[in-house]
Amino acid sequence: MPKSLLEQLPDIVANGRKEAEKILEGIESRHRVSLQTREVVLPAKDSAMQDWVTAQKRTVQREVFAPGQTSLIESPQPMLGEVATVEGQPWTNRLIYGDNLLAMAALLAGADNTPSLRGKVDLIYIDPPFDSKADYRTKVTLPGMELEQKPTVIEQFAYSDTWSDGTASYLAMITPRLILMRELLADTGSIYVHLDSHVGHYVKIVMDEVFGKDKFINEISWKRSHAHGDSGQGAAHYGRVTEGILFYARNEQRVWYPPYEPYTAAILDRDYKYVDTISEERYRLMPVDGPGGAAKGNPYYEFQGVRGYWRYSKDTMQDLWERGEIVVSSTGRSLSRKRFLKDAKGTPITDFWSDLNRISPTSNERLDYPTQKPEALLERIIRASTNAEALIVDFFGGSGTAAAVAEKLGRRWITTDLGKPACMIMRKRLIDQDAKPFLYQAIGDYQVEAAKAMLGRDFRIGDLSQIVLSLYGALPLPPDVNPQRNLGHIAGMAFGAGKSSKTLVLADSPNKMTGLATLKKAIAQRDNLMGGWDRVVVLGWNFEPSIGETITVLNDSRLEVLVIPPDLMDRLKKKGGIDKLRGQVRFSSLQYLTIHPIERSPLTDSGPTESVASAGERQETLTVKLKNYVLLSPEAINLDDANRVKLQAVINQEPLALIEYWAVDPDYDGKVFRSVWQDYRGNTANDADALRVVTQAMVVTPLKTGPRKVCVRVVDVFGFEAEVVSSI
Repeated sequence: MPKSLLEQLPDIVANGRKEAEKILEGIESRHRVSLQTREVVLPAKDSAMQDWVTAQKRTVQREVFAPGQTSLIESPQPMLGEVATVEGQPWTNRLIYGDNLLAMAALLAGADNTPSLRGKVDLIYIDPPFDSKADYRTKVTLPGMELEQKPTVIEQFAYSDTWSDGTASYLAMITPRLILMRELLADTGSIYVHLDSHVGHYVKIVMDEVFGKDKFINEISWKRSHAHGDSGQGAAHYGRVTEGILFYARNEQRVWYPPYEPYTAAILDRDYKYVDTISEERYRLMPVDGPGGAAKGNPYYEFQGVRGYWRYSKDTMQDLWERGEIVVSSTGRSLSRKRFLKDAKGTPITDFWSDLNRISPTSNERLDYPTQKPEALLERIIRASTNAEALIVDFFGGSGTAAAVAEKLGRRWITTDLGKPACMIMRKRLIDQDAKPFLYQAIGDYQVEAAKAMLGRDFRIGDLSQIVLSLYGALPLPPDVNPQRNLGHIAGMAFGAGKSSKTLVLADSPNKMTGLATLKKAIAQRDNLMGGWDRVVVLGWNFEPSIGETITVLNDSRLEVLVIPPDLMDRLKKKGGIDKLRGQVRFSSLQYLTIHPIERSPLTDSGPTESVASAGERQETLTVKLKNYVLLSPEAINLDDANRVKLQAVINQEPLALIEYWAVDPDYDGKVFRSVWQDYRGNTANDADALRVVTQAMVVTPLKTGPRKVCVRVVDVFGFEAEVVSSI
């Protein structure tokens, strides 16, 4: 007979501890998980904004807080977007794409130029998925049509892992994450976990184990809707209108600012029914007698003819009397104190929140994200449990409400999500509210970490390359010419016959970016290794964003570059080995962007252009026009046949309509992309078209003598990225 969930809980928690301990051990190693900065977002939107870098007086050099990247910028003080420091390092907010377990490991580990955040987080709010029957399809609206995209393969595996064995799998997912969150929390920090009745009671047991039963503060019941439930549709239960929020502290000395709500009219009429004849202020009468008498240490004396135990000393009572705040009853036998309405804070908030409704369909706040929470909910939590400039972290970012509210309240923030659509929604939301500059980051070496989980932590990159070559259908080259075990050939005539196979295959490393250097090396090996080959295929995990342009410039018909499926390790784990997966893996091609030649001219009249220059500087104008966007791997998008036909129609007719977001860096250093100008679908400041981006940017930037390197980056509606670098 299978074990009940209660019987499984001890093993679930024990296994979660072991998983977390392995991660904590790994953060001390040389090969710890890191974060790669994909973009420094400087929200210019469509209004003039001074450049995050050039607006500062340049007097000293130091590093921008960008984990994994070194970018020296001159500045005498924290720059725009930086607030409090962590161990002396300037701070920049962060949006992280990827598995939150790996994100936590990276934040705990820190990097060479960034400190660990262990014990540095002031508040964690998470709203993890808790409905096993949820439909995670993403609706993509394009001109004239709407597509339904299923989750990416990585998302699918994450969701299916979460619910593969029902609630037990969910608890196995959340337990190691809660343990790592506890490690991140400051001693004065708090954590709020948003759940519903499906799993809330089980998660509370886990949190009691992880944080301690004595650290439990409240189970908040949020009445998310005033609807009467679904009884009208035949449901035989009470209407379900609440969700639960578990509130725990890291230690006893947590930050706490008691929240209040305004008095209702009924309370005002009932309690504040008196008006002071001199000040004309409304007030209520409060007792001044000391409950408990001498046993509670209350003083005993006579005051204004009334003898008894009082809650104030005689001197304090006399002071209150002289200020006109003590009132003698009509009988002369009791005393009261005036409490003025102007000094009242309101009604203390209880653990039942019925005053914060879900977002209405017509609200400006609404983003049509299925699990979006109202900003008022997060504002209450953040104000109650943090000081100014506290660090707020949300590891299930979703629509980005926690980050958006933290930004508005002047707090620092980090938010993460596994879904690219969610990350794009968050990025656009933060840009739209004129957020301070923030980093868009991704998990470094994701495939390496996935391989460690499957093959063991002491695996070698060559082991993974051999797996990739085998799944592509290539046989390994002899060890004497293949020391890194990353070269293979498509089966053909045997080596002993004096002839080689026609196609050379190179499986690039997952812990590097495939780019120009790799492709040149592959071409050289094709032409020289073992007498030469007819063609070479390069299989890559991660690519330099300009890879499409690089392939175009090389213009080599005997070179093919393909993408290794990013979910390969997850699929191997699911299938149980190479043999079961062979023949089912599709290696897709890349997408790329082209632009018209950039026009550069000294500024004579700025007009309605986008300015990223400081006042008083000589300026020039860069005119950037998009030309074409080619999506070469539509087969990698999880669509059914009908939606694939719709997509192909858009590709044929209007390829630029696939662009969700694009940005310009007028001074690209080849390492960190700084988007000082951006436009995105839904931003109608430049035009009234919410389904298309503008295709031209006019960027005003400080005048520069000699050539300058401009980088243009796009992200399409499916989350694919491409960029072009142009030297002008």
